[in-house]
Amino acid sequence: MATTLAPPSHRVSPPPSTRKRIRRSFRRRPGKLTYLMLTAIAFFSFFPLYWSVVVASQDNSALGKVPPPMLLGGNLWFNLKRAFTMVPFEQALINSFLVSGAITISVVLFSTLAGFAFAKLRFRGRNILLLSIIATMMVPTTLGIIPLYMLMAKIEWTGTIYAVIVPAMVNGFGVFFMTQYLSEAVPTELLEAGRVDGCSTIRLFWHVVLPAARPAAAVLGMLTFLTAWNDFFWPLVVLTPEDPTVQVVLSTLSAGRITDYSLSLTGALIAILPLLVVFVALGKQIIGGIMQGAVKG
Repeated sequence: MATTLAPPSHRVSPPPSTRKRIRRSFRRRPGKLTYLMLTAIAFFSFFPLYWSVVVASQDNSALGKVPPPMLLGGNLWFNLKRAFTMVPFEQALINSFLVSGAITISVVLFSTLAGFAFAKLRFRGRNILLLSIIATMMVPTTLGIIPLYMLMAKIEWTGTIYAVIVPAMVNGFGVFFMTQYLSEAVPTELLEAGRVDGCSTIRLFWHVVLPAARPAAAVLGMLTFLTAWNDFFWPLVVLTPEDPTVQVVLSTLSAGRITDYSLSLTGALIAILPLLVVFVALGKQIIGGIMQGAVKG
């Protein structure tokens, strides 16, 4: 007896009993093994930060004890005062906030504009221009240090934070990332409907594209802020020791014949706190973007 098979293009829905079993399986509470694994992952993720706080609250001699101290000491405020006294830490924090904030805002804005143009607008040479931008990602940054420094010296920007901000105001990764996201997140029909209603390209970008790009912009902003905050080599080359960024100051704290680990990790703890604040501020948008992509998938 011949059996007829449903065409592969038609999706056969499961029977009601199977659907109920699937729903019940998703409603089940996680088991003890799941909670144990999550607890272990949380512990090993949080322990380096806790250990940094422990070391920052001790003196350097206490770290040589066996076993090492695992509880907080009483030297945290003393080490904080030493960190701000020995190096210009306050000026470094201000410079890093200015540099990282300006770079993050400019990269997100320009990358979203360029991504909108490459994803949804039609113009001559679009593919060649996009490929040339992507090709810049394959060039190591260190290859451009010497000509970039010569350019900064010619326009007399050496020793100023403009020399750190302007070369990083846009990058190929941000343009490629936003192009890929906006090509799927913004329907072309929605843009055409906006044009029928009389919206200009700028109004479409501001009222349609920018709200749709918010989750991807949060991810790009976090990555950009993290990269700019942790940048060390170029600020070391172009800035003066009296007007540094946080990473340059941290290298100064750890310099010397005998490394003061309590002082070094105190500075590292100060440098980590702004990154945690940024992650908490953008975490909702990042999780929302991940969930949106999961639902679409």
